[in-house]
Amino acid sequence: MAEKQDKDTGKRGFIGGIFGSRTRALELEIDQYLGYIDQASLHLGEALKKYFDGDIESFEQKSGEIDIAERNADELRRNISHRLYAEMLIPDARGDVLGLIATTDDVADVAKLVASHFSIEKPSVFPFLKADFIELTELAVKAAQELTLSMRAYFREPYRVNEHIEKVHFWEHQADVVEERLKRKAFETPDIKEFSKRVHMRYFAERISLLADTAEGVADRLSISVIKRSI
Repeated sequence: MAEKQDKDTGKRGFIGGIFGSRTRALELEIDQYLGYIDQASLHLGEALKKYFDGDIESFEQKSGEIDIAERNADELRRNISHRLYAEMLIPDARGDVLGLIATTDDVADVAKLVASHFSIEKPSVFPFLKADFIELTELAVKAAQELTLSMRAYFREPYRVNEHIEKVHFWEHQADVVEERLKRKAFETPDIKEFSKRVHMRYFAERISLLADTAEGVADRLSISVIKRSI
């Protein structure tokens, strides 16, 4: 059973989340914000699949959608920060919420950065590495998606946060495995003649994997916030 809500602050007990009657608009903004973070990572996954299939035009279109999602997330992040202070909402959790919102924005930033690097440098992905790049992309996106689920749980059902965080760690680890496998293939194969091209494959594997690493970093911060709320 959830603990009783504090009428003035909107504070709830650990089981019931932190939103109250005065924080409905804030709740909607945060939910929309997390939706934009979701969009950025999903669009990245779709964009890179188009890239690996050689459909550069569709890749660029999807990259544009990442930019829009990232820009919308930035605007909402600023609105949320202003509302938290201007309306004196959730004072006991304000610092944690601001920190989590700010670091979650890094996920959208990384998605935009990865797409930008592919757009500018246009690496030639060797056919025997294509499947690994696609798998790495899918795993990184899964880690990012699981992070936003854990964030939503933090605000609504904190008792479910850890199960989502564990999945973030799982997908990040799987991404690490594929990243290492891909890099070993790139450096051990005799089919890539130029060392610079081996380095290029390594670099872009690391860029994609950075999405999962960033999601894991936010998840670690979220874990600490959950512990603080449970004390």
